[in-house]
Amino acid sequence: MSDTAPAAITLPEVAFGADGLVPAIVQDVADGRVLMLAWMDAEALAATIATREVHFHSRSRDRLWRKGETSGNVLRLVRLDVDCDGDALLVTADPAGPTCHRHTRSCFDASDATAERTTQGFGWLEKLWSTIADRATTRPIGSYTTKLLDGGVDAVGRKVTEEATEVLLAARDDAEAERVGGERGAAQDALAGETADLLYHTLVLLAERGVTPSEVIATLRERHAPHAAAPG
Repeated sequence: MSDTAPAAITLPEVAFGADGLVPAIVQDVADGRVLMLAWMDAEALAATIATREVHFHSRSRDRLWRKGETSGNVLRLVRLDVDCDGDALLVTADPAGPTCHRHTRSCFDASDATAERTTQGFGWLEKLWSTIADRATTRPIGSYTTKLLDGGVDAVGRKVTEEATEVLLAARDDAEAERVGGERGAAQDALAGETADLLYHTLVLLAERGVTPSEVIATLRERHAPHAAAPG
């Protein structure tokens, strides 16, 4: 599924302030949680893009600062956006640990807050769906998604069926490993991988049929909504 490979990030047009700095807001790619606010100069911005690890300009030390250079809690760059005036940056990152020096997940958390993510990262599926929807419209040559879509409902449907079977087999392998007290790491990795393939192909099938994931979510919400109390 090469269509989901990370896109190249280019150096944006930024209106740095008189001091050569621009504010950079960092948010977690998993759920959009704001993690911190710091400052970048041209050197920090270029280093961030070149290394895919977020760098800042330390105003207190007046030097380039790679976030996590001492703690190991680096911020892996996912996306970089500039606001409408070009004088602020939004950095979407995948944190390798608590972002704040107080060991909280966010610098905006209370000091006793947990450093763990509280979500499963479903928000990233928006990016995957955007890629699939784009392929459904543009049909670029060489795209695996395009090939599936061009095959019609039967071609995509067969893949969904195949991947569902692979999910079941991987789950059975994990259950067997658990039963005999064996090592489950490989089996669980396989289950995660097969489930990823199933989710991807299911989204492609929705795109082929012109059904959006929001319709699926709406159905789930309706099914799980609290039932009104029966009149007494």
